[in-house]
Amino acid sequence: MLLSALPSSAAKIETLIMPGEVISGHAKIESECTQCHSRLGKTDQNSLCLDCHEKVQQDLQSKQGFHGRKAGLSNLECKSCHTDHKGRGADIVKLNRDSFDHKVTDFELKGAHAGLSCTSCHKTDKPYRDAASDCLGCHRQDDPHKKRLGEKCADCHSERNWTDTKFDHAKSDFDLKGAHKEVICSACHPNQRYENTPKECSSCHALNDVHRGRNGQECADCHTDKRWDESNFNHDKDTKFKLTGRHAKLECEVCHTGALNKVKLKTDCLACHRSDDSHHGRNGKQCESCHNAEAWSEARFDHTRKTDFPLRGKHTDVACNSCHRGNLQDKLDSGCNDCHKADDVHRGKQGADCARCHQESGWGEKVVFDHDLTNFPLIGLHATAPCEECHVSTTFQQAAKECVQCHKSEDVHKQSLGSNCAQCHNPNGWTLWSFDHDQATDFKLEGAHAGLACGGCHQQAMHGDKVSQSKTCSACHSQDDRHNGRYGNQCERCHDQESFEHVEMRQ
Repeated sequence: MLLSALPSSAAKIETLIMPGEVISGHAKIESECTQCHSRLGKTDQNSLCLDCHEKVQQDLQSKQGFHGRKAGLSNLECKSCHTDHKGRGADIVKLNRDSFDHKVTDFELKGAHAGLSCTSCHKTDKPYRDAASDCLGCHRQDDPHKKRLGEKCADCHSERNWTDTKFDHAKSDFDLKGAHKEVICSACHPNQRYENTPKECSSCHALNDVHRGRNGQECADCHTDKRWDESNFNHDKDTKFKLTGRHAKLECEVCHTGALNKVKLKTDCLACHRSDDSHHGRNGKQCESCHNAEAWSEARFDHTRKTDFPLRGKHTDVACNSCHRGNLQDKLDSGCNDCHKADDVHRGKQGADCARCHQESGWGEKVVFDHDLTNFPLIGLHATAPCEECHVSTTFQQAAKECVQCHKSEDVHKQSLGSNCAQCHNPNGWTLWSFDHDQATDFKLEGAHAGLACGGCHQQAMHGDKVSQSKTCSACHSQDDRHNGRYGNQCERCHDQESFEHVEMRQ
């Protein structure tokens, strides 16, 4: 009673004893407790909340919105869900976005809406209830009609996909059939113009008219709305020229350069293919004797049975005029050089019988030549060497036969052992060598000489096959003669071949 008699004092006392700051939305009335709390009881608590939150009260009364549709909310106190005095930044709504069932609102999420994030429609600085619920509220920028068709988007569009329309065009005076079903609206209705849209083919397809208007505007005589490039004109039945092979795939204008129904065309091959005639008219007009309608370049002339020159190997792919420069009936010489003289890299030096080495599968394939018939049989590693390793000229008549002529750069002896490499080496391998110095020369390698390399003594380049080398000790050991030649050149009187340091005076 004392508090009710002294309202100003009571307000100060209540402020002092309140459990905490209210949220920022209630901050302006924080000191006016009676705005939200009834001192005489709890029965008027909800009415105080709804006095401020009028839209919530309207929802409860009209059974709309979340508060009006959610079962049981009308019997609960507001503070059961929204408890204040938690601080300025407290969230007293406590909405769990992940588990919230949008069906209890006025806008159930269906189709493409079901996969959207909350922030797509609910702006962070506005209450959830303020989100737009009409199509143009969110899709105004997506409206290609610019509101010219009104705001009832659902008449044509669905929630599943904005581009999916359910407008029944069959109810108009132009039913959409065939390929027209797949055409977007703007293709026929530019700038959202739906009234007085022309229905003639040429109105939309003038740019696609390959006839360029020469055949009038009765396109349906040949074409269908299933596909523009499919014609229902039966050339085989309606004309005297059946379209077979490649002709069946040609566009009409390839042959009919004028109006289809006004210009009569000739039906012989050369009437269309004169520019393709590689024979230049030399073989007459009976093109079908060799060619067919499947492909102009495919000739069915049997060269093997009808001539004495069967076409095998590379010859099967050669064009007729590669060999037949004049009329096809002219008899040609069939020797290799008659056609390939310009290709003869041997310049005639190997004769005209090219088949001795070459074959028809390829001028440079599997070239076979028996080198053993020459005066230089290929043995050892020579048998695997490419021809051009030794034959630097394609005439094949100037190849060297001496080892040193090809292997001079590999001669580690620098010609100190002459040019007759075969004395030691063999064709099976340059490093495979054998030479018996004791048997082949009159200077046996004994003592310390037995382990010497050839270049230890043979240091001067030899000219020709003959190898000469002095046998006197001083020829190799003059720099080792500590006597400086005072005892002559007969070192063996005192020294032996085991070691130059062994000294034994002999008579």
